[in-house]
Amino acid sequence: MFIASLWSKLPVLIARNALTRMATFQYRALQTDGTIAEGVIDAGGRQEALRQVAARGLRPLNLAERTNGGAPAPRASTPPAPKAAPQKNTTPASAKSTSAPAPASATPPTPAPAKTAAPFNLSFARTEKVTARALENFTRLLASLLAAGVPLSRALVILCKEASTPVASAKWREIHDRVVDGMTLANAMAASPETFPRVYVAMVEAGETGGFLDVVLNQIADFQAREKEMRSKVMTALLYPTILLVLAIGVLVFLLVFFIPRFQMIFTGFGASLPLLTQMIVSTSEILRAYGLFLVLGILIAFYLLRSWFVSEKGRRAWEGGILRAPVVGPLVAQFAMSRFCRMLGTLLGAGVPLINGLNVARRSIGNQILVDAVSNSIDRVKEGKSLGSSLGECRTLFAGSTLEMISVAEESGKLDAELVRIANVTEGDLDRQLKTAVALAEPLMLFLIAGFIGTIFIGMVIPIFTLQDHIK
Repeated sequence: MFIASLWSKLPVLIARNALTRMATFQYRALQTDGTIAEGVIDAGGRQEALRQVAARGLRPLNLAERTNGGAPAPRASTPPAPKAAPQKNTTPASAKSTSAPAPASATPPTPAPAKTAAPFNLSFARTEKVTARALENFTRLLASLLAAGVPLSRALVILCKEASTPVASAKWREIHDRVVDGMTLANAMAASPETFPRVYVAMVEAGETGGFLDVVLNQIADFQAREKEMRSKVMTALLYPTILLVLAIGVLVFLLVFFIPRFQMIFTGFGASLPLLTQMIVSTSEILRAYGLFLVLGILIAFYLLRSWFVSEKGRRAWEGGILRAPVVGPLVAQFAMSRFCRMLGTLLGAGVPLINGLNVARRSIGNQILVDAVSNSIDRVKEGKSLGSSLGECRTLFAGSTLEMISVAEESGKLDAELVRIANVTEGDLDRQLKTAVALAEPLMLFLIAGFIGTIFIGMVIPIFTLQDHIK
């Protein structure tokens, strides 16, 4: 009798147990039209809640578990205040992604091993870095998946599986874990500045806010491809002059260390007075042989001190100001910064980003802090209601008069985004031609300098040989 009554109550107990195991999640997601939707959903776990949100045709941005009292549950060190959750959740999310592969296991002991593993990861940070090609592939594939309607969390899982290297797979797994923990994609990327630059994060944030993340990611991938092509052209242009300079230094060191001492022994044996040029060459050779190691050590110390000075805010501004004032290099640097700014701003405006937000993002792509400050002042004038062309008029170092006129006309005709991209293409073409001309001039100049140094040493050694005939007689 007792067993029969217990058997009859068994379905009720099972249903009650299932209800007690259900949790309430508060979500924030993107609708198909780009608007933000918020609501509450009941699910047996976090993954099930994400599947339910995706089944409704929404793209989840934030998912937080709520307690019975209505506040978000303190899961994985999530703070009680909902507004502060994305900020204080950054460290535990990254720690959990490096220590526990499964995001569902949010046990309290998880942060402990992450602290012990942090020094190990930092020591290999330079060797284990995501390459530019892997980042470009990640951006383009993520844009394709989002455009096809794949939810963000599922798209990140696919990217983890399709990663070309273990380092990239681990990094995409970290981004996935942070997004699943409730962070936005931009905040998850901002937690890894060694992989995602500030401009990249700012563009993703603009795309998330406007609801066109897939479009912005495609634009970022195109921008990365153009940047890589431009940098490869610069590196190719500087490769040959650099090789010539290294060869010249090697030949000079060989002559001064191994070749000059043999002639010095001959001159000393005859006791003849040497010409001034020969004395200077011999003295340089003696100094290099006696204090060569100290000179190398001093050069290394000076290089380290200069590098530390360049990293500082004051040193970086002084260096960038000097580069801009250089006769030949300064205009090239300004044109390169202007092309990056115009391409970035035109890309953002074409994707639907508002002008002020686009300017704030594009100014970070300039690279030169002095030029960034000048553009920041122009942004303030745009906020006051002035046109973009007149606001950029005071940045004469960055924008020529003809460029400002083209921007003003395009702004009046409503084709500012296309005109900015066209200006960037024209400027990059001019830069390519100027770089080729500079390399064509640098090659014979380097050869002339090498021949001049070696010829001076040769003449300084040959002149005393003609005077040795008098001492031999």
